[in-house]
Amino acid sequence: MRVLPPQGNKVAIGNFEPQGQEFMQHTVELKPGDMVYVFSDGYADQFGGPKGKKFLYRRFRELLVEVSAHSPDRQRRMLHDAFNAWRGAHEQVDDILVIGMRV
Repeated sequence: MRVLPPQGNKVAIGNFEPQGQEFMQHTVELKPGDMVYVFSDGYADQFGGPKGKKFLYRRFRELLVEVSAHSPDRQRRMLHDAFNAWRGAHEQVDDILVIGMRV
């Protein structure tokens, strides 16, 4: 199992047109059975847990590795359950988007 961290630009999209900013393009070799995830920052930025801290990207990547072998519906339920368990009584702080695709 390999996890390739995002290699994107530090530029927001959708709210403005950055002057002269070009987005970098990356190519990744995929094999049949690989999982590709696209996600927003909402999951990793959620406060919760025993100390009210952020979930963080390290923990989120570990969770994606854990769920990746399961069916899409099972992955969705596992991500949803893990998020709610982490969040506990804390309010959701941001929108959350997680898209998973199996090659």
